[in-house]
Amino acid sequence: MDIDYFDLSRNLVLQRQETLGGIGTLGEKTVHSTLKQYLSHDLANQEIKIGSYFADVCVDGHIFEIQTRQFNKLRSKLEFFLTDHPVTIVYPVTNYNYLRWVTPDTGEITPPKKSTRKGNSLQVFAELYRIRPFLSHPNFSLKIVLMDMEEYRMLDGYGKDKKKRATKCDKFPLKLVAEYDMESPKDYMMLLPEDLPDTFTAKEFARLAKIPVSLAQTTLLLLSELRIVLRTGKQGNAYIYELNG
Repeated sequence: MDIDYFDLSRNLVLQRQETLGGIGTLGEKTVHSTLKQYLSHDLANQEIKIGSYFADVCVDGHIFEIQTRQFNKLRSKLEFFLTDHPVTIVYPVTNYNYLRWVTPDTGEITPPKKSTRKGNSLQVFAELYRIRPFLSHPNFSLKIVLMDMEEYRMLDGYGKDKKKRATKCDKFPLKLVAEYDMESPKDYMMLLPEDLPDTFTAKEFARLAKIPVSLAQTTLLLLSELRIVLRTGKQGNAYIYELNG
C-alpha cells in the first residue's frame, strides 16, 4: 500500500477531468479511473486489447480488472485471460462515505455528511460466489482496496426533500485506508473476524463480522468449497463450522 502514490494517482485523474470539462476519462467513474492510474501511471498499460477483450490494466503480462459488482460478467474474460496470464480482480470497497447533495438548478453543493454505516470487505464474497470456479486457478488473485469516499447525488428525486431515488452522480476517493491481497484461497482468512470461536454458526459469524446473515451464509458456503472452513455438524437447522487448520 502506497498512500502517497495513491493520492498522486487521484489528483492526476481529477486534473484530467477538469481539462475535459469534468468528464472522466472515456466516461469512466472517478474511482475506476483512479485505480487504473494507481495500478499503472503509464497510459500505455491501460485499456489493452488481448484477443477479443480489453484489459483495464496490463503490466508485463499481468492483467488487472477493476470490478465493483456483477462479477458474473467477467466469466468469459477470465476463462480467456487465465489461460496465459496472471489476472487480479481489483475490488474497491467504501470504508466511510461522505455524502453531498447537488441542487440541479443552481449547482449548489451541501457540506459532506459522514454516513453512520461502514463498509465491510466481506461483501466481496457475494460477488466471488458468481465466479467460484476460477478462485482456485493458479493464475487468479484478488485485491481489495478499502477507501474513504465522497459521493455526490442530485436533488432530483421524489419526496419532500427530493432525495428518494435521486440520481447518483459519482464517487471520489478521499483516502486509501487498506489493501488486501489474496494470492491463494488460504489468504481469504485475513478477512475473517479475529475473535471467531473454535466452532460457530452462520448467525454467530454474521454477528462477529457485522454483516447480514444471508451474506454470512454465502461467505461460509464459498469458504467451505475452498476448504478454508469445514462443516462439522448441525445445531438444529444450522450448520456448525470450524476453521480448517
